[in-house]
Amino acid sequence: MCGITGFLWSPEASQTQDPEQTVQAMMTAIDHRGPDSQGHWVDRAAGVALGHLRLAIVDLSPAGHQPMISASGRYQLVYNGEIYNHRKLRAELEAAGKAPNWTGSSDTEVLLAGFETWGFEETLARCEGMFAIALWDRKTRSLKLARDRLGEKPLYYGWQGQGREGVFLFGSELKSLRAHPAFKPELRRDALVAMLRHGHVPEDLSIYQGIAKLRPGEIAEVSVEAREVARRRYWDGGAVAAALRGPAPSPEEAIEQLETLLLDSVGQQMMSDVPLGAFLSGGIDSSTIVALMQHLSERPVHTFSIGFHEARYNEAEFAKAIAGHLGTHHTELYVGDTDLRDVIPRLPAMYDEPFADSSQIPTFLVAELARQHVTVALSGDGGDELFGGYDRYQQGASFLKMLRKIPHPLRALGAGALRGLPAGMLNKVMEPIRATPQGKEPNGQRLHRLADYASSRTTEELHRKMVSFWRFPEAAVIGGQSPASILSDHLPPRGDLGDSERMMQLDMLAYMPDDILCKVDRATMAVALESRAPLLDHRVAEFAWSLPLDLKIREGKSKWVLREVLFRHVPRDLIERPKMGFEVPIGLWLRGGLRDWAEALITPERLAREGHLDPTLIRQIWDQHQAGSHNWGAQLWNVLMFQAWAEHYTN
Repeated sequence: MCGITGFLWSPEASQTQDPEQTVQAMMTAIDHRGPDSQGHWVDRAAGVALGHLRLAIVDLSPAGHQPMISASGRYQLVYNGEIYNHRKLRAELEAAGKAPNWTGSSDTEVLLAGFETWGFEETLARCEGMFAIALWDRKTRSLKLARDRLGEKPLYYGWQGQGREGVFLFGSELKSLRAHPAFKPELRRDALVAMLRHGHVPEDLSIYQGIAKLRPGEIAEVSVEAREVARRRYWDGGAVAAALRGPAPSPEEAIEQLETLLLDSVGQQMMSDVPLGAFLSGGIDSSTIVALMQHLSERPVHTFSIGFHEARYNEAEFAKAIAGHLGTHHTELYVGDTDLRDVIPRLPAMYDEPFADSSQIPTFLVAELARQHVTVALSGDGGDELFGGYDRYQQGASFLKMLRKIPHPLRALGAGALRGLPAGMLNKVMEPIRATPQGKEPNGQRLHRLADYASSRTTEELHRKMVSFWRFPEAAVIGGQSPASILSDHLPPRGDLGDSERMMQLDMLAYMPDDILCKVDRATMAVALESRAPLLDHRVAEFAWSLPLDLKIREGKSKWVLREVLFRHVPRDLIERPKMGFEVPIGLWLRGGLRDWAEALITPERLAREGHLDPTLIRQIWDQHQAGSHNWGAQLWNVLMFQAWAEHYTN
């Protein structure tokens, strides 16, 4: 796990700063991603600079140092990630007589040999791993960028400046791009609208004008002569999910095939020359990964859990029981509200652009705990999206089935009438029937939300509403408009996917890389910890999508086939319990310990002066939240994370 950065410029352009000093500054901005060593390479005649920060995991010797040049001298490479099957690829090169005189045992050297032998795209197709790659081709004077299939590793890029004076920047995090003197931090307002809607900046957008994110499974190619960035996919997750399926395996065959695949994936991802462990929440996904790790290991696997003092959120005792059954070396840390709130001032710098998934806080704490003992930690990320884990997949499908029995005009009329009733009045009417749990959405607000769902015409429209925090975020952003989205404007092919599977597909393409994987990457890299996700091996993903839905959601239970793999290693009674999850009580905090901090960020005077958000609307939802008629905790958290980010990066 590392950080990469660099830039292209026209050698004919005027230079106000030395390119070596500039790339070093860009590297320093993300040195937390690679504390073990750093290196850079500059070709002034060609107008290219590459930088690399190394967190040494495999081949700790200088032979694994980057930037690395290919045996022929044609390619210079910087890359972030791991190629888990690099030993197999090395053997294939040797068998074909295409291997160079190896200087070490790193996967970087194998990648370069593959590019020279098979070409760029064919090499990526052969790789099993997570990665963000920047490859300079000295022959064509072009730069190729690539990102892994599911989006575990991030990569930002874009042009800054015009004509011959323009500079092409790239990097693992926006921090590195900001360090270049040509960078202009111009806010992209449609990205802010999307961030308020979803809690993160989605898809290929960034919070800045002119800077984009490479999408999962995508290649981008650029040169100084041809400024336009040419993008193409080498792996299309949407098409994989929508593809026609062959004959379904029997349940027993599916369990056996999945366990075989996961054992191979977990075994590959246990490859490490440094201490390795795993996150263990006590849920199905992480428990499966840990069970298979322990099955493959000759000594106890080191596992890590965060515990909470509130019983309704605390899964640490279940994680401890699973660890005890499997015989892992288990470490847990109990945290309270103060520990969680103490992380908040660190979030703007950690996440680099506005990011508001509040589970970022416990994710950072468990990463910090693990880093005290190991350098690599495996996780269960990906299980929900691939095997039907989120409640919305079943609830949404059931809701749509019911809605389709009622003509849309009638539904829309009823929904509009219900939303026209004040939430406060509905709260009073409903309270004797259904009391509102502390810190949860009041009844009137909940009915308004369900009415909004009821007006949906399609699966995609309902799904978008279910994953949106703000109903009309463009109203909150001055001059803001919603950007085109994979969830509404350029939908992937659906094929024969049912309602639940369509939502899973959309989450795999959007929510998973842009929220879940972004959250984990920034939290772990902030403490120089490498996180790996065996469930996101593309072979596992392709197998999951080849299965019919009833092997994933069966008799009302999610992740059925994954559960059955787990039950081969862990007793059912340690797993079969209601899903708890952890929800940071943001709504309560904003009425208590965080109230003064939040008020200072969203005073009407401040919002008016900054000119990004509508002061009247923000104050309205703040007052409603404080009065208790609504719980706008999640919506306000998105606003506050933007405000905290803006304060950090403009001061």
